[in-house]
Amino acid sequence: MNYLESRRDRIYDRMAQEGIAMVMFEDAEGRRDPAIRWLTGQPGDALLFLTAVRQAVLVPWDINMATVYADTDLCIPYAEFGHQSIQALRGTAEFLKVPYGSRIEIPMDTSYRTFLQFVEEVTDFDVLCRGGGVHEAVRELRAIKDEEEIRIYRQASEITNEIIDLLEDSIRSEILRTETDVALFIEAAARARECEGTGFETLAAGPERSFGIHAFPPYTSAAFAGPGLSILDFGLKFRGYTTDVTLTVVRPPLTRQQERLLSLTERAYKLALSMVTDGVEAREVAAATDALFGKSRKAMPHALGHGIGLEAHEAPFLRNRSDNASRLQAGMVFTLEPGLYDPAHGGCRLENDILLTGSGVEVLTRARIIRL
Repeated sequence: MNYLESRRDRIYDRMAQEGIAMVMFEDAEGRRDPAIRWLTGQPGDALLFLTAVRQAVLVPWDINMATVYADTDLCIPYAEFGHQSIQALRGTAEFLKVPYGSRIEIPMDTSYRTFLQFVEEVTDFDVLCRGGGVHEAVRELRAIKDEEEIRIYRQASEITNEIIDLLEDSIRSEILRTETDVALFIEAAARARECEGTGFETLAAGPERSFGIHAFPPYTSAAFAGPGLSILDFGLKFRGYTTDVTLTVVRPPLTRQQERLLSLTERAYKLALSMVTDGVEAREVAAATDALFGKSRKAMPHALGHGIGLEAHEAPFLRNRSDNASRLQAGMVFTLEPGLYDPAHGGCRLENDILLTGSGVEVLTRARIIRL
């Protein structure tokens, strides 16, 4: 059995437990769901139907692409249903002889208006749109990476680390001088190493713009790595999975306040890393770093970290909020990214990707504070 079949089997089991005859997943403009790629390998727009009798039917926009990438029991071109999700659900259910009156679950983030359209037009089945159902179970399962995903992450991290080293060398030798130089270098280097591109738009902010958590615009023609603090936040997408790292590039002379920002950020990163263990509450780790900053009358304006995978931000979330009940578990891949930002002195952030294994912590990436 391949890893895609193994993932689908876990969903079929959940469907059986809850009496769900068919589930629809949708990856389309305005409603992106990477679960389809996770379950089938299909990288593009498509619908996916899983049934209680363990059938997987893909309904792709591009049947030629699906023939190359997708692993399912059946592919039906979306055009055969007029590119209408309601028609596709009804037609697939009838083709697969799903018993009338059965429960069919559609994505839980479907708008209420669209849900009503499904109910009105698919009258032979009980259409469900709910939280806590199969779709939420898929998101929870995706937070624990399987062996194939961990293998991909280690490869992606090796490429990311290679590019980090090249960036440092090129910045030190002043080959890369501007924010745009840095961002385009990362894009070209990623493509040359068989990446699909960057996992999100690169954020390169020189000393005049590093005070923002996410610089806007993401990069400009302004100088990068000039005197002061520059921030570079980027990720590489490799076989669908994105890395996410942040470097701070430091060039003297520095103010005492800037040195303080750097020291606190490094201390917070080391503290967070030391607390990561299987079963620890994510909020507990985030609260500890917030407390460290608070002792120096500083505050981090964002979460300590987040899960990564087929999305740049996914479960678990390492944030100090009362509604965060997440626990870190073996198999999770997530970021640790403490940072501080000052309108007058600029900002700094240190972010690496962490794999939690049964035997401890594996720091996948080698982002760092680079002192020129």
